[in-house]
Amino acid sequence: MTLESSPDLSAPPEKGAPPRSGAPAELRVPPVAAGGVPGLGHGLKLARDPLGFLSGLRDDGDVVRLKLGPKTVYAITTPELTGALALSTDFKIGGPLWESLEGLLGKQGVATTNGPLHQRQRRSIQPAFRLEAIPAYGPIMAQEAHALVERWQSGATIDVMAESFRVAVRVAARCLMRGSYMDERSERICAALATLFSGMYQRMVIPLGPLYRLPLPANREFNRALADLHLLVDEIVAARRASSQKPDDLLSALLAAKDENGEPIGEQEIHDQVVAIVTAGSETVGSMVMSLLQALTDHPDQADKIHGEVKTVVGERPVSFDDVRNLPHTGNVIVETMRLRPAVWILTRRAVTDTALGGYRIPAGADVVYSPYAIQRDPRSYERHAEFDPDRWLPGRAKDVPKYAMTPFGVGNRKCPGDHFSMAELTLITAAVASAYRFEQAPGSDDRPRIGITLRPRRLLLKPLPR
Repeated sequence: MTLESSPDLSAPPEKGAPPRSGAPAELRVPPVAAGGVPGLGHGLKLARDPLGFLSGLRDDGDVVRLKLGPKTVYAITTPELTGALALSTDFKIGGPLWESLEGLLGKQGVATTNGPLHQRQRRSIQPAFRLEAIPAYGPIMAQEAHALVERWQSGATIDVMAESFRVAVRVAARCLMRGSYMDERSERICAALATLFSGMYQRMVIPLGPLYRLPLPANREFNRALADLHLLVDEIVAARRASSQKPDDLLSALLAAKDENGEPIGEQEIHDQVVAIVTAGSETVGSMVMSLLQALTDHPDQADKIHGEVKTVVGERPVSFDDVRNLPHTGNVIVETMRLRPAVWILTRRAVTDTALGGYRIPAGADVVYSPYAIQRDPRSYERHAEFDPDRWLPGRAKDVPKYAMTPFGVGNRKCPGDHFSMAELTLITAAVASAYRFEQAPGSDDRPRIGITLRPRRLLLKPLPR
């Protein structure tokens, strides 16, 4: 699946179209979404049923206003406008999501910066993710995928969250921060991130400010997890500095990076960049591995198709990186899982000037939110929108999906630089596990969505059964 070319935002607007900034008085004010609660606004609905609430907003309009405590937030509900938002220079990374993430990712990492600093940071990490660099990671990805399968015992219950995060952390560490020093720290990273992402989502939708600094049990647990993660990052950087090994990887590139004046970048920026690497390599990818294992369990016919496809391509040998391009159905299962169960299910931006979207006024400084989960399940964009149908991504059918209705890695200058890396990793893991096992849920499993900064099954326990 490929994205169409982006529109030229430097060109003047078409005749009759609203200007992109300097919004005139005749622009409409977006309607307010129904169901607000005095004092909390729509925050309570977002906390109780965020997926259902956001999915229903399109019935209220293309752009609607939400109240989150004292703040007014603008929600965008159509594929066309989410694409325009992502590509417009009138908006930057900001808003409730990114404010909540700054406590974890810091203010000097590529995920949270804007402008020239973001551009310079993106240039420094891009070589590690360029398309021609991915094959070098292939053997590591394959090793970890097969180690995951070999570690499981037939009929024994596996904790899918622990296993998914472990493989995601190990792939990120071995490929991007080469070194065994990550092995002993992977479990601590997973535990810390699970606590942090849950707590930060609550802080985003119910902004109670000083109350989160009170010494309550939940706040103390959050603060302990945050301190442990930052300690882990300091240990990782110190271990590399003390090592005589200087591999050609992303961490070495960060330690050698220069700022705009040709000076080494500061320790805080290195720290924040490593946090971003660890987070992306564990929380987002780990969540997708969990959802993929749930999809293989819920749709055994699709798991059987993957098994047959892999068998046809590789025969009796283990699947390898070189096989990835020859596994189209496996890739389509991954894309369809991303559509229905996206790890990144909510995103926010901030307007840097008075502007407009869809004929509605967006004032400077306003926060804008949209949900890939809601966009990707919209019946106006997808036939049989709730059905798990990987064949909808076959070339003859994928063209019917509206532009920007499926952008799992984002678009524009905030597009995830690790999209090819992640797809290769997910394809190898999916092919390896589906080739070896069928799955059924074990007693105590809870596959309902767990709502945090990312989306994943709440407590998925599976029994692998050999083929």
